[in-house]
This record gives sequence, structure tokens and C-alpha cells, in this order.
Amino acid sequence: MRKMRSNRSSPFAPVAAEGAAAMTMAQMLQATMEASRIEQARMHEDLAASRARNDELSKVTEELRQALQEQQGRSVAEEVAPSSPPRVFPMPFNQAITDTPIPASVVLVKAVFTGVEDPEAHLTTFHTQMMLSGGSDAVYCKIIVSTLQGTALEWFVSLPNSHITSFQQFSKIFVEQYIVNKAPPRVSYDLFDIRQYQGESLRDYLNRFGAQMVRSPAKDEEMLVYAFKKGVLPGPFCEALIRAHPATFAEVRRLAVAHIADESEVAEKRGSVASTRPRAQTRI
Repeated sequence: MRKMRSNRSSPFAPVAAEGAAAMTMAQMLQATMEASRIEQARMHEDLAASRARNDELSKVTEELRQALQEQQGRSVAEEVAPSSPPRVFPMPFNQAITDTPIPASVVLVKAVFTGVEDPEAHLTTFHTQMMLSGGSDAVYCKIIVSTLQGTALEWFVSLPNSHITSFQQFSKIFVEQYIVNKAPPRVSYDLFDIRQYQGESLRDYLNRFGAQMVRSPAKDEEMLVYAFKKGVLPGPFCEALIRAHPATFAEVRRLAVAHIADESEVAEKRGSVASTRPRAQTRI
């Protein structure tokens, strides 16, 4: 009897195995379809971003054409005879730069140059913002054109056709064109003109002196310490600075930070009001 029962139950085992395999295959197929859907969504997003970049580039190209038309004294509304060939606008970039597409990951720079700003400061700002998104030399050339406006854009379109072959070349002629707007170089003795104002906190004076020190070509530690000591107002910190004899500006900064912390603690204690002692209750 037991042997007959075991023979009867064995035919259902393959059916259960086939059902489990079918379920596993269905789950794998569903996972594959979900991955394909996610990949298609990502491709659609990349395509939309690329179209936005192309639209922005088309806008810049249109502005170049309009500026060139104004420079040559031709009105935008001028009608062209149907038999005449289409007008070809010159492009200062060579063909290799012109044919390079702008990747979708590149973010346009928000800086603007109209022809009256410092050219080196504009290039520094441009480099700083472009480092975040990256790009090739040709992409740098195309993106910086979008920052030009007014007379600067007119100057760019007036350059000879295929004249610019690299971003380094463009930077050189750009600085030479607007070198009159370049800020005068700072000299070392400008640090001796910095004085702590009456009522100015030591923190503000230290920040103001540090900002001027970054722009100054002076690197002599002894001169920096002397210039800072000369500008400090007489008081407890000045006396502590004279007694400490710091050799580097880093030591001056540490002394100033410690003094600022002490001043903050003293001011906090002065501002706090001590609680009054409770009056003793009168016993009846």
C-alpha cells in the first residue's frame, strides 16, 4: 500500500518544478523590462538636455549675425532678392572648433563682459565656473562667446574668418584688446596704508588686512607683521602683540584669534545680568 501511494504522488513533482521555473523566468523578464524602461527615460532626459544646449548655441549664433549686420551698416529688415545666393557670415573660429558639439553636462557661465570690465578678472571667473563642468578647448571657446555682449560681441565678430584656433590664442588677443581696462597692479607698500578705524573690531580689521594681503605681491613675513602692527589701534591687543614679538603673520593671526575669543567672553559676561537674591519670607 505504501509503495503504491509513493508512485501516485511522483507525477506532480515535475509540474511544480516547471511552475517555479516559469515564475522565475517571468520575474527576470519583468526586471529586464523595468531596467529597459529606466534606460529609455535616461536617454530621453539626455536628448532633452542636448536639445536645450543646441537651442542656446543657435541663440548665440543669431546674436553674432545681428551684430555683424549692424557693424556693416545693413538693416536686418533688408530684403534679399530671390535669385541672390544666401549670405555667408564669417566665423572667427576655425572649422574644428565650429564643428565641436557642446556636451549636455556643460553648464553655461553666468559672467558677462560688455567691454568695460577687467579682461583678466573675466577670464579668471570664466575658468573658475568652467572647472565645475569641464570641457575641451573647443568647448571653452564656444562657451566664452556666450559671455560677450555689446561692443565686446561686435569686436569678436569683426575678427577674420577662422582666425582663432585655440582658447589660449583667444585669451591673448582678448586681454590685448581690453588691456586698458586691466586693474593696476598692487604694490607692497599698499599694506602700510591700512589702518584700524576707531570703533572697528579686531575681527574686521584682520579680515580687511588679510584681503589686501592676498592681492599684494609682498611675501616677506617680517614686512607683513610690521605693516599689521603699524595699523593696529593702541590697546590691550597692541601691547600683547608687542610683547609676543611674532615672526610670521600666522603667529599674528593666532594671537588675534585668541584675543577676539577673550573679548567675546568678556562682552558676554558684561551683558549677562545676575539674578537677584530672593527675599526671605516673613514668618507670622
